[in-house]
Amino acid sequence: MGIQSTGIGSNLDVNGLITKLMQVESQPLTTLAKKEASYQAKLTAYGTLTSALSSFQSSLPGLYNLASFQNLNASSSDSTILTATTTSSAIPGTYNINVTKLAQSQSISSAGQAATNTPIGSGAATTISIQFGTISGGTSSAGVYTGATFTQDANQALAEISIDSTNNTLQGIRDAINAAGKGVTASIVGDGSATVPYHLVLSSTKTGVTSSLKISVSGDASIASLLNYDPSGTQNLTEVTTGQNAALTANGIAVTSASNAVTGVIQGTTINLAKTGSSTLSLSNNIAGVQNSVNGFVKAYNDLQTSLKALTGYDAAAKKGSILQGDTGALGVQNQIRNVLNSAVNGLGGGLTTLSSIGISVQKDGTMALDSAKLSAALNNNFSEVAGLFATAGKTTDSLVSFAGSTSNTTQGSYAINVTTLATQGSLTGDLDLTAGTTTIAAGTKIKFTIDSTMASVSLTEGTYSASQLASMIQSAVNGNSTFSAAGLKISASINGSGFLKLSSDSYGSTSNVILANDTGTTISSLTGSVSSGTSGLNVAGTINGLTASGSGQTLSGAVGTVTEGLKLTVNGGTIGARGVINFSRGFASQLNDLLSSANGSTGALASSKDAINRNLKEIDKQKTILNNRLFDVEARYRAQFTALDKTISNLNTTSSFLTQQLSALTQSK
Repeated sequence: MGIQSTGIGSNLDVNGLITKLMQVESQPLTTLAKKEASYQAKLTAYGTLTSALSSFQSSLPGLYNLASFQNLNASSSDSTILTATTTSSAIPGTYNINVTKLAQSQSISSAGQAATNTPIGSGAATTISIQFGTISGGTSSAGVYTGATFTQDANQALAEISIDSTNNTLQGIRDAINAAGKGVTASIVGDGSATVPYHLVLSSTKTGVTSSLKISVSGDASIASLLNYDPSGTQNLTEVTTGQNAALTANGIAVTSASNAVTGVIQGTTINLAKTGSSTLSLSNNIAGVQNSVNGFVKAYNDLQTSLKALTGYDAAAKKGSILQGDTGALGVQNQIRNVLNSAVNGLGGGLTTLSSIGISVQKDGTMALDSAKLSAALNNNFSEVAGLFATAGKTTDSLVSFAGSTSNTTQGSYAINVTTLATQGSLTGDLDLTAGTTTIAAGTKIKFTIDSTMASVSLTEGTYSASQLASMIQSAVNGNSTFSAAGLKISASINGSGFLKLSSDSYGSTSNVILANDTGTTISSLTGSVSSGTSGLNVAGTINGLTASGSGQTLSGAVGTVTEGLKLTVNGGTIGARGVINFSRGFASQLNDLLSSANGSTGALASSKDAINRNLKEIDKQKTILNNRLFDVEARYRAQFTALDKTISNLNTTSSFLTQQLSALTQSK
């Protein structure tokens, strides 16, 4: 309230009196301000604690991530010849590699055209179908085969590209092929000739002999005349480069590979070939990487202890406690971290169960010390057990049963596995003997396939096929269908011992199946006789730790509400019955990461403490508002009272002056 003229009539220091009175009245406000400052200081301290915990947590990924332990270091004596990458199944070792030939892809070139943007043909709807396969036999001269055969690779999807009046130029065809992304790239190359310089060059994106091209065009005759290419027949394009496999030896064993990224030669390892020559490849455990991670873990823990001591400790010299001394939220997190570190990890069943067993000890002041020699010995002698000490890991005793995952509800331990039903794939087997003759697929044939409840109409390439050729063509056509590829669905097509076509979904379980229906052209009776619907697959079934587990496809999951809840195993075939055990370990780093994520999370202990403080601050704000309003009223009341007093005193002074004057006048008249 502003200063008023109160006191002029009475000569009282009204403002001074009100100020002193209001200072007394404002004492509760001062108390609230002190409380507010205290809460704000605690919030700042919690922010410091949260930051310290986050820094400690950031040291953990290199230890709780199992890949840090599983992926080996791959070192090549000559990286200009080869390099290598590894997966979790790789095994340490040394290999002498001699590369004699690199894999390359096939390229074919069209006849020259006068222009790149002149329409070719009428613009009628046209389909370019590209098959991938192997050219064998015969001879090749100037890029043209004589007497050769082409065998389609069933594992590679049929590529189909649509051409019409919007793209029936050399540029349009090039762009359509590239946009399709079906395993072929197209480019236009000019040879400098005066009349027809422009050639369309098509190259398989895959190297190797099984990725050579066969092109069939249905629709416009001019485009067919330009692009039809069958190494065993009409060749309107000529071969520029031949598809070939890489050739090498690994420790003296001859190896061929369709790709320069060679897999399957060394378990869990991909050898990347760059040029011919000899090199030694060494695969070794990532000991240095793990050592660095452990050193980082110890340092981060000690940094955390320094922060905790500053926030929760007691200064005996100053006889003063830190801002969070005795705070339940801070002490709770601190105790939980200690409990984790003081526990034992028994899941993998080895001899390393505590941090002290690898050289990490906790000293009297609460910080960690690392015995590097002991850690190095543990890593060199028991590398996989060190992985189980820090990471979440599962190790099975049956090579066909693998650890597939876990959740925070899964308890570490060793659990028996028993399989009562193996997962199977849904499949359809025809009753028509296709080996009795050949099968002709009419032009424009489409068959409706339903794979695992997803339906699509699939175009089959016209032609006359032997049984095995038909199976390859169908598999390639279905797997190349965009609806199925988008859904990640595939089939395998084969001819069984009775000559019947068998179509199997690549997936396992009760949702896996194959169903056929007629669409246009050749009917399904020419493919599978009277059979159009297949049989659904089975889910794996069994027990984990003696309790019935749930099965989905090949995945067996631990029972909900038990110690194995969240545990997932993949059963890749094998036999019915006891299938060994899984040793499941929830390592220190994994446990700490879960703990810190929870403590620092939006619903964690620290968040709850901070929420409580913020609620108190809001309540203080409310009390301050109420108190300020009351003080405003009190001051107003004081001013009103002093104004009345001032007026009264002023009136009395006036009366006094009047009476004094009257008395003086009476005295003078005598």
